[in-house]
Amino acid sequence: MIVVAGESLIDLVPLRTDGDASLPPLLPRPGGGPYNTAVALGRLGSPVAFCSRVSSDGFGEALLDGLRTAGVRTSLVQRGPEPTSLAVAEVGPDGSAGYRFYVTGTADRLFALPAELPGGVRALALGTCSLVLEPGASAYEALLRRESGRGVLTLLDPNIRPGLIPDAGAHRARFRGWLPSVSLLKLSEEDAAWLGGTPDRWLAEGPAAVVVTHGDRGLTVCTRTGVEAAAPAVDVAVADTIGAGDTVNAALLHDLDRRGALSRRGLLALDAAGWTEVLAFAARAAAVTCSRAGAEPPYAAELE
Repeated sequence: MIVVAGESLIDLVPLRTDGDASLPPLLPRPGGGPYNTAVALGRLGSPVAFCSRVSSDGFGEALLDGLRTAGVRTSLVQRGPEPTSLAVAEVGPDGSAGYRFYVTGTADRLFALPAELPGGVRALALGTCSLVLEPGASAYEALLRRESGRGVLTLLDPNIRPGLIPDAGAHRARFRGWLPSVSLLKLSEEDAAWLGGTPDRWLAEGPAAVVVTHGDRGLTVCTRTGVEAAAPAVDVAVADTIGAGDTVNAALLHDLDRRGALSRRGLLALDAAGWTEVLAFAARAAAVTCSRAGAEPPYAAELE
């Protein structure tokens, strides 16, 4: 089973209308990088559980319904009376998305380290706001270190949101401190530029493989064994890019799992041809997400 740990929230997505574009109506959609990753894994057919703290308000109930509908197990979800986090999306003419977050006093910030994960967990994925917002960030970091120490494959998607990071230098240092506990680092080229490193440097600090997404120029991977591979993006009419990177996370884990490579050893054993196929699958999955508004990752049948 794959466990995805991190925040869930409500994306408020602007609707495109013929009216006054300066104040478009907002559509509430389930979101949050880890939440989207879990839903995408469930839709692809992977056994997956979500590990987080979710509000007991109406938005929280809707988030849990979305997980269950996608086949995601929710036994690791903690509950609390605090409100659900909100993210107001700002979508550019090319479909790229920026966000303004409303996270003061919200439920997911109070996540506590679970005593243990269920037996049979082979991979743990983390990232985005959950690794920034305290006190939950320290609990997620402890989960990362503990499960890595048990031999669980770990995927980290830093998914940088600069507006949430009060001290950039401290966060960059903290990121480097996570790398010895990371098996698969996946990040966008924008994340890489903000963090100020290179795949070679990050590989030297711990991960077995580093996947970088390059928007409409596709994806690349480098591994500790010297393997390099790339896959082009799939041409598609872009509605927006919300959830595209999260879909890549899910597609990578799903395809690695069905190849028997969902372990650190498996990442290192995969050759260039195998990695090219994994990246191509992730590119196809992300293209489907980009073709529809909001974070709506594909079902397995859509990628056959």
